[in-house]
Amino acid sequence: MAIIIFIIILLVLVIVHEAGHFFTAKAFKIRVDEFGFGFPPKLFGIKKGETEYSINALPFGGFVKIFGENPDEENTTGPDAARSLISKPKYQQALVMFAGICANFLLAWLLFSFGFMSGLPTSIGSEPSGTKLKDVNLVIVSVVPKSPAEVAGLKTGDKIISIQSGKDSVSDITPDNLKTFVVSHSEKEITVGYLRGKSININLLNLKPTLNNNNKQPEIGIAMDEIGTLKLPFFQSLYQGMKFDVSVTKGTIVGLYKLIADSIRGKGSLSSLTGPVGMVGIVGDASKFGLAYLFSFAALISVNLAIINLIPFPALDGGRLLFLLIEKIKGSRLNPKFANTANMIGFAILILLMLLVTYHDIIKLF
Repeated sequence: MAIIIFIIILLVLVIVHEAGHFFTAKAFKIRVDEFGFGFPPKLFGIKKGETEYSINALPFGGFVKIFGENPDEENTTGPDAARSLISKPKYQQALVMFAGICANFLLAWLLFSFGFMSGLPTSIGSEPSGTKLKDVNLVIVSVVPKSPAEVAGLKTGDKIISIQSGKDSVSDITPDNLKTFVVSHSEKEITVGYLRGKSININLLNLKPTLNNNNKQPEIGIAMDEIGTLKLPFFQSLYQGMKFDVSVTKGTIVGLYKLIADSIRGKGSLSSLTGPVGMVGIVGDASKFGLAYLFSFAALISVNLAIINLIPFPALDGGRLLFLLIEKIKGSRLNPKFANTANMIGFAILILLMLLVTYHDIIKLF
């Protein structure tokens, strides 16, 4: 199920991105030859006007084939050259390239806003000032593989309601109090009461802490957070959604800068990257917290997609924007063979990087 949800999210995000390019190109009277859902091989297509709308076999996104995006003899000197992308003013070309990125930022804003309107799971302390969380619980946000918690049956998304050992128990269940209780009862069996999903029936299970290999502290193998529901009115949701979109964008840019800087210094690691396989697992965990949480996670991916496309690297929108800037400065077009070759090489490098990250994701599963 997580795979299907991930494919749907990826399809929507990429289609929205490509729709930004599509509608902006149409607005500037640029010919668009194809709008594809999924990637080839093509299953079938319907031509409406000058554009073919195709359905393709690989459901991992989509593409827009804009006339003149890759310069050649036909779109530079042919009979329809005036309607090619490359023949348009530089600012129009730049807007077409930037439109996909803008569409992803806009989608993220709407998804974050939807989360706030419908009730977004929010950690205590991260809620906007003047707002109050409802239905606060201690929630398991991850479970360590082969830990006592996993062996006993605890899962991501479970809400811990009670914890006791013999006659000892915790009245105020917080992450710190639970950790203290586990340490003080490291040699004893602990009974955990929890809720799962929408069930109102408390489940009980028994487990015994084990020592962490690194710090030799007793643990049961879970990461926890106090999470409540934040539900806001329509206009306040739109405002907070925009603020959160900007905040996530800033954080993502800083994180990407550190990643690139570490890679240049030789300190980078693939362990800090997550590919399609790893994303499936994360989507599965996010879906356990509800639709609003899943939509917000999709918004995070949308922001990441927008920022990655802004990187001035060949084959990405940022690389094409860089070429436009160079052409503007030098006052003439780049050699079409150079531009097309650079984009092909850039695309090949991106595919290779994705394969390496995917391989690393698969290795981490074992």
